[in-house]
Amino acid sequence: MSVAEKTRPAGKPRAASGTREREPRITDEHGRRVRGWELVLRYLLLLGVLALTIGPFLWQLSTSLKGPTEDIFSSPPKFLPSDPTLHNYERVADTIPVWDYALNSLKVAAANVVTNCVGAALAGYALARLRYRGRRVATLVFILAMLVPVEGIIIAQFTTMRELGLNNTLVGVVLPGCVSALNVLLMRNAFLNLPYEIEEAAFVDGANVWQRFSRIALPAVKGTLAVVAIFAFMGAWDDFLWPLIVLSDPSKFTLTIGLNYLHGTFANDERLVAAGTIIAVAPLIVLFACLQRYFFRGVGEGAVKG
Repeated sequence: MSVAEKTRPAGKPRAASGTREREPRITDEHGRRVRGWELVLRYLLLLGVLALTIGPFLWQLSTSLKGPTEDIFSSPPKFLPSDPTLHNYERVADTIPVWDYALNSLKVAAANVVTNCVGAALAGYALARLRYRGRRVATLVFILAMLVPVEGIIIAQFTTMRELGLNNTLVGVVLPGCVSALNVLLMRNAFLNLPYEIEEAAFVDGANVWQRFSRIALPAVKGTLAVVAIFAFMGAWDDFLWPLIVLSDPSKFTLTIGLNYLHGTFANDERLVAAGTIIAVAPLIVLFACLQRYFFRGVGEGAVKG
């Protein structure tokens, strides 16, 4: 036996004479070969998208950490602050009651999440599973509701809140968006993807409609429910126009309205505005980080493993 045969790892076949071992190929998820220049192009495109989406947020974060003596408009711009400080966040709290505004926004957003999750789940299940006259018409109404711009009905909403005596209240802020048409259609599609055989078996065992909804259908669409929760929270937290119209008492302002006071009439401190922006965005990042597992799972909601 030769020395080469002794040192060769066990189970590894000997390469034919005059041939070289095949280099490992880079393949995609379908097993197709990806060329080198295609892989480089993909990563360049991903980096470009990342710069467009994450870049503004990182720039605002950098600006909020820069001190008053540091030039934020220097050329070329400096991304990293030379002397990071949290003084700008303290100045935001001294300029406006930011934590009171944040608490008001949290109340509105939490109520919006609860009402949308409950209302959209019930309405979506009724549109997907129950049999009654006018079901298709009701679905069409929800689709048409998505096509109506908010600016076209905002005066009617304000008049309704005034007639109900809910003007200048946080309930008046929550009520118009308590159940979104988009969220109802999302839940409807999630329930439609569930196989009927599961509920039919429960029906044979004597389960009523409410039991089939709460114990079988709803646990199977947790991903879509998380998507609805994220959309509802973001919509309520970032809303500016409707709270600005319906609220007049400064003690009831939400965070988006309160941050508007950081833009002075004769002076505009970009560091202060950037710190307020980070305070407003931070809860959204925390929420998405907690629910991202369910959020991405909601894309393929309703699939059943064999």
